[in-house]
Amino acid sequence: MNDTFLQACRGEKTDYTPVWFMRQAGRYLPEYQAVRGKVSFLELCKNPELCTEVSIQPVDILDVDAAIMFSDILIPMEAMNLRLEFHEGRGPVFPDPIRDRQGVDDLLVPDPDEAMPFVMETIRLLRRELKVPLIGFSGAPFTLATYLIEGGSSKVFLETKRMMYQAPELYHALLAKITECTSLYLQAQARAGAQALQIFDSWVGILAPDDYRRFALPYVQSIISDLRKVTDIPVIYFANNGATLIELTKTAGADVLGLDWRIDIKDAVARVGDHAVQGNLDPVALFLPQDQLEARIKRILDNAAGARGHIFNLGHGILPQTPPEQARIAVEAVHRFSGR
Repeated sequence: MNDTFLQACRGEKTDYTPVWFMRQAGRYLPEYQAVRGKVSFLELCKNPELCTEVSIQPVDILDVDAAIMFSDILIPMEAMNLRLEFHEGRGPVFPDPIRDRQGVDDLLVPDPDEAMPFVMETIRLLRRELKVPLIGFSGAPFTLATYLIEGGSSKVFLETKRMMYQAPELYHALLAKITECTSLYLQAQARAGAQALQIFDSWVGILAPDDYRRFALPYVQSIISDLRKVTDIPVIYFANNGATLIELTKTAGADVLGLDWRIDIKDAVARVGDHAVQGNLDPVALFLPQDQLEARIKRILDNAAGARGHIFNLGHGILPQTPPEQARIAVEAVHRFSGR
């Protein structure tokens, strides 16, 4: 197996810089669209054979150095006794948002092997077929809570922050349940065979540092602490829009810190301490002419040279409009410039 990705996660010397893309199994690939055209999004997430197929597609097409299982961060929230819907053009929706004590009390903390066996089966199927490491994942508690409180996506997160500020006991009770669910879910993924785990904190960048310290960080620390008791596989923590939070995120306990594109990676490397880093190309940079895209990739590689370990990635998920050939150009450039 090509384990360069895992070596970089652990801060070991690698022959070249490994690369994968967040949301690499997805809508920009015609091969994914062919599968997705047969089933709804949730049906796809719950079909291990189809999830395996679309997870492997970018490995074969792009020659990336790691696979990430196809799923959605909100799958375990549905298993907590919530109604989850996906609407075209609107994204995920929880028709019954959690905004009072009864809503929190009604949430279950499911056994992940019983409530989400399709996820664990996907992991087992992928491990049998892949020749690169497999990444499992979850959302971070704060990010998951925003969907439950807002009822879906938001721009200003009014309901979430209002609960934080006006009903902190209710907020912490909700986060405690989400954290327990997420911790058990990631441990189950590790048992099923995931070789690394990424925690996505997609919306945490909306928080001021003091609010992050109080309302988000302790729950991530709890999950990673629980993981350390049962597995030594690498953990990646991605705090999107988190350049102002690095001094705090580096205390989460993760092996690797994911970086968006809003910070120069050389500055981030100087701040993260004894951590490997992952990132940080702007996803829209994949639309650049080839020479400009390659120059930007080389600059990121050069500026990350002092890192304990570097996994090349985008600063957020690959966009659906991205031409697959551009993604292939990027992967080849990372490999060529870093000496593969």
